Amino acid sequence: METDAEIDAELVRRLVAAQFPRWAGLPVRPVAKPGWDNATYRLGEEMSVRLPRFERWVGQVERERRWLPRLAPHLPLAVPVPLAVGAPDEGYPYPWSVYRWLPGEPSSLDLVDDPRRAAADLAEFLAALQRVDATGGPPPEWSNGFRGADLADERDSPVVASRMYDRITALEGIVDTDAVWAVWETALAAPVRDGPPVWVHGDPAPPNMLVDGGRLSAVIDFGTLAVGDPACDLIAAWAFLTADTRDTFRAALGVDDATWARGRGWGLSAVLPSPEQAADPAARRRLDELTADHRLTHPRSG
Repeated sequence: METDAEIDAELVRRLVAAQFPRWAGLPVRPVAKPGWDNATYRLGEEMSVRLPRFERWVGQVERERRWLPRLAPHLPLAVPVPLAVGAPDEGYPYPWSVYRWLPGEPSSLDLVDDPRRAAADLAEFLAALQRVDATGGPPPEWSNGFRGADLADERDSPVVASRMYDRITALEGIVDTDAVWAVWETALAAPVRDGPPVWVHGDPAPPNMLVDGGRLSAVIDFGTLAVGDPACDLIAAWAFLTADTRDTFRAALGVDDATWARGRGWGLSAVLPSPEQAADPAARRRLDELTADHRLTHPRSG
């Protein structure tokens, strides 16, 4: 359910002043890309404020507050540092968070000095995340978008079959949907994970990674954090990397064939364009690279 409150800088100022008077008077301004699930504002020079836009994502506030401090010491890139949790107030109905500000720009390979090194750095980060003890961690559930769930899971994740069917069908006559269906069907047919669930970020797409000084410097927005199938974090292979860096990423992360196939299914959910977006060259490149990768191992399909 969408919040009834209009989230703007003035609301953030009132919330901060009422609940954290030590920060009252600090300038509040929206960030360039404030996000869809959460609205993000910069508070002074050293902090940021994130407010869930929808009731579904309220659980992300507590999940990040509880788990990020436990995960951070084990990770090779910076992650958000929760500083405070605010309560519903001033007409805003949900809990909200204050974090330490992390420098950098939303990631793009165009911003890094060495794309292969960026691919290896990201693989190192995800591998370290997967190695952290997952005991007691949050399973795939409503408030993390069921990230880490099996592809055949019927709950409301980005890869739930009904949603993927509608998205692919909408592209009939616009892109090579035979190739897209082949990717999806192969992902569904791949063996499920043979091993215990591990920590997953859930959405390592370019807006959720930062580049600073020419290197990948931080991974942010852990609202979809879960313990599940790491195939979902292969979204990064298709939404962030390119054909000439993807092999570096896969080798450094040590991804087996079954996980890579399932990861293509998750990647499809991230890069499949809408009919209106399909003419965009970058969107078509991402989709074409994904289907081409599938054809390399399944030359008679798609």
